[in-house]
Amino acid sequence: MKKFLISLCMVCAAVMVVSARSVDEKFADAMNRADWFALDSLYDATPKDSINPFLEVFARCLIGNRLNRTDVSLHAFRELLNTQSEYLGVENLVSSAYMFGMDLSRVGYNAEAASMINSILAATNQYLDSASAAALTATANRYAALSAYKPYQIEFPDSREATVPFTVVPVGPADKGSVLMHLSDSYINGEKADITFDTGAGANLISMEMAGKYNLVPLDSAIITVRGVNARDGYVAMARELKIGDFTVRDVPFTVISLSSANEEADRYIHSFNIVVGSELMLQLKDMTIDFSERRITVPTIACERSGDTPNLCFSSTMNLLVKGSVLDTPMLMCIDSGDASYGSLDNSFYETNKDYITSHATLDSIRQAGIGGVIITECYKVPCMPVIIDGHAVFPSGMVVRLGDDTMIGGYECIIGVKTLMLYRKVRFNLVDFILTTEPYDDQFPMLQSKYGVPHFRYTKEKRMNLLQAIGCVGVGVARTLINPNAPADPDL
Repeated sequence: MKKFLISLCMVCAAVMVVSARSVDEKFADAMNRADWFALDSLYDATPKDSINPFLEVFARCLIGNRLNRTDVSLHAFRELLNTQSEYLGVENLVSSAYMFGMDLSRVGYNAEAASMINSILAATNQYLDSASAAALTATANRYAALSAYKPYQIEFPDSREATVPFTVVPVGPADKGSVLMHLSDSYINGEKADITFDTGAGANLISMEMAGKYNLVPLDSAIITVRGVNARDGYVAMARELKIGDFTVRDVPFTVISLSSANEEADRYIHSFNIVVGSELMLQLKDMTIDFSERRITVPTIACERSGDTPNLCFSSTMNLLVKGSVLDTPMLMCIDSGDASYGSLDNSFYETNKDYITSHATLDSIRQAGIGGVIITECYKVPCMPVIIDGHAVFPSGMVVRLGDDTMIGGYECIIGVKTLMLYRKVRFNLVDFILTTEPYDDQFPMLQSKYGVPHFRYTKEKRMNLLQAIGCVGVGVARTLINPNAPADPDL
């Protein structure tokens, strides 16, 4: 399919000849760096008649999709496909269809999503390889199957907020100190259930055994492939009722797969991930606060209206939640992953940027982690007490992992924030209307740690971003994989 690809940069080069060069260059630069925050700010500040028509529409598509503004993206994608599709090229057209379908499904328009993707498939099929055509077909079939239901019908109690208690559960060998969040007072189809809460899982997961136990209804759709350490085939099934705390959700889709890692030691702990709910449910709830001091999640029964405040959250190329932050004076986007049972990890680029500090404060080590379909061993450093700043508040995890070399478990993220780092905050709020994550520290934590460890002066420099074409290409792959975070669910360090 590569020979049919028309890059956004080529499109931009063509239109810039006849348009306001400085304006269009700024838009193209923000898109190519996948800097959705800059693109959002630039769009608000720029007269719309000074932007090339294609870039103006495409900007709204990307802003709406990556900052969770479906009211913006749905209109923009319809306009894009009706008036600007000639500028997209086959690969970007297909990727736009994936994003459009995802946003349609998120607001319950599954029949329209299926019809739209089938139309794109019919128009592009002669140019697609068999794998791309099969992925589009599977996605359209999934939306068609979902259209027979009304997913995520939420029934709240007659109060201002709903509450979900949770417990922090040890998992894995005791000496590793790994933990997970398990939701208390949870039921599936009327039966008590042990559910793991994983902000890094882009779809709800359930093992094949549990799907049978709780009588989930398989959907008449194609087999889907979930990728962890290795690939596993699964299918989508519907839980007719999910009760968590004091609210109920009807028609909840789960991806049903075998969660085995094919490793005897690791599979002793796999029961911790038998049932997982994650960001798909969070997005439907719209606003939630995790109170680690009280061990409860609260959800307002009436979500806030969009305020216009500047977001610090965006979706990754695989549609996981990323937040602006920094570690050791290094600004980055962080994947918030409560399904990571450790403090979290940083990629090899962080090591290259901070090599002198890391090698002088830690010794070379390795971790062995299990995920869907296998176990990987990663060479790393475990660095103590590096300052992690989210929403302007610093915490000091006692052992962040810095991975060396390429690692399939990192999922392409600069940083994964695990549940043990999140627990260093008193509260973490996900306002998924404004797309803002806020943190509340413990009253006495920051002054004590600042005095003990010496917090450096932080500068927020230019962020690293993937190329727009890479990002859009990854969206297509991510949707085809049912938006499962590549690094979750993953067993703790063995």
